[in-house]
Amino acid sequence: MNLSDSQTAGQPSRPLARLGAAEALFNELRSEIESGRLPVGTKLSSEAALAQEYGVSRSVVREALRSCTALGLTVTKTGKGTFVVADAVANDLTLGGYSARDLTEARPHIEVPAASLAAVRRTAEELDMLRGLVEEMAAETDPESWVALDSSFHETIARASGNKVFASVVAEIRGALAHQSETLNMMADRRHASDLEHQRILAALEAGSADDARTAMEAHLQAVGAALDSILRK
Repeated sequence: MNLSDSQTAGQPSRPLARLGAAEALFNELRSEIESGRLPVGTKLSSEAALAQEYGVSRSVVREALRSCTALGLTVTKTGKGTFVVADAVANDLTLGGYSARDLTEARPHIEVPAASLAAVRRTAEELDMLRGLVEEMAAETDPESWVALDSSFHETIARASGNKVFASVVAEIRGALAHQSETLNMMADRRHASDLEHQRILAALEAGSADDARTAMEAHLQAVGAALDSILRK
């Protein structure tokens, strides 16, 4: 049985829908858990076993499992495996050591003023770096690579603000931002919208407009928050 990293292929014994492989595997595991077919306390098969069962790479399995964990359905214990801990989505998401609520509340107070400052303080080198990141994101087809580029984009803006506190905080939460992007891309199909929002932020930075940069970053973070809310309401 084979399931490519972008869509189903071949005739797997447990066929998945024609979606991104990680999304399809996540949907399958979530359905199994919420229906009780994988009851609380169950230890899931190993990454290697799941990869073989569904015909996907282990990176796809890890991505799907991270989303299950973000929803509060599973917990992965180092050296022991992944266990089902709930049969319903939690009232918040856990994203790389922070809750979605924590990030939603904090990011506007950090990244909006950082973007505003970056519009007037960014160097030519930083602007070139941001242009390159936006171009790469628009062309990137690998979800994991896109998430890494997304995190770099936000971290570069924080550095370009010239404020070491903003830069340090965004660097600290970079892992959580990556988990957030990954989860939103899988469950809310945010990638294309994010690309457009990033382009608007970049345009404001290129124009040197602090007000436009503030507005564009505010709009981006509001859209992210709305997508997170939609996931929790499902």
